[in-house]
Amino acid sequence: MIRRLLYHEIDFEKYTLCLENAVQRKYSATKTFLDITSDKKWELLVYNDYEAVMPVPYVFKSGIKIVHNPMLCQQLGVFSKEDHVEINELFLNFLEKNYLIRIYAFNEFNQFKSSLKSKKNFLILPENYETVYAKYSPKRKRKLRLDEDIVNNSETKEITFGEAEYFIKENFIGASKEEDIHSFILIFKKMFEEGCLKFSAFYLNRRIINVIATYFDEHTVALLGTFNDKDSVKISGASVLIDSCIKQNIETKIFDFEGSEIPNVEEFFRGFRPELRPYHLIEYSKKDIIKKLLSLKFIMKR
Repeated sequence: MIRRLLYHEIDFEKYTLCLENAVQRKYSATKTFLDITSDKKWELLVYNDYEAVMPVPYVFKSGIKIVHNPMLCQQLGVFSKEDHVEINELFLNFLEKNYLIRIYAFNEFNQFKSSLKSKKNFLILPENYETVYAKYSPKRKRKLRLDEDIVNNSETKEITFGEAEYFIKENFIGASKEEDIHSFILIFKKMFEEGCLKFSAFYLNRRIINVIATYFDEHTVALLGTFNDKDSVKISGASVLIDSCIKQNIETKIFDFEGSEIPNVEEFFRGFRPELRPYHLIEYSKKDIIKKLLSLKFIMKR
């Protein structure tokens, strides 16, 4: 029932058709997004004739293929016209039986009989902006009311990758290694060149103090990064940028905050009163991977 296809074996026309008609559709599973974030290191599990599909990204560690969601790719999972628990379980079982897995995240719609871990994500669904704004928390509305002096000496505008790059590097939080920051920047650059990523900046006294990176497709705007000058966070430029993006797009597109397990970031997102949309994932430690490697009879090295 389920077949494994290497990248060059995928019928991308059928894959895209299945994804676009799927009840679980996610921008992060599109070919463009996956190709950039994984550097084309992904393969596909297919149920029947693309009746349901499940992209599987991977990395190589010491020459061994290990399943791992790429940077900036929050959710993948099973995509089909209807979400079927039984079919999802088939994919889950196939994945766990035949792969070494570090982290694999399903999407918010995928339901399972198995008990899986979950993480939080936040969305605002398409609606009239005035209705969306009315739901903002009182604190968020206060933050958006800037002092007159700030209003008179500030502006927001879209900027290029080149204009954003230095600021992002200097204000990147959350990456533990220098090479991780480089990898994030490279992904941003490729997305910008592809025309699917925008950078918006908040200027105060002609100096950038906030930048947001947003991914766009036909159905979704996803907040892939928020970068702030640590000495200017009280000015709420990030709130202004996000609110402006919501205002421009929310009538026709989902606004995806991309979630966070960091308490202060979660609190910041919740101020916009998004819907909580948990998603499931499977995660194994390095020790678990080594144990499985020793016992796994069939390791995908094709």
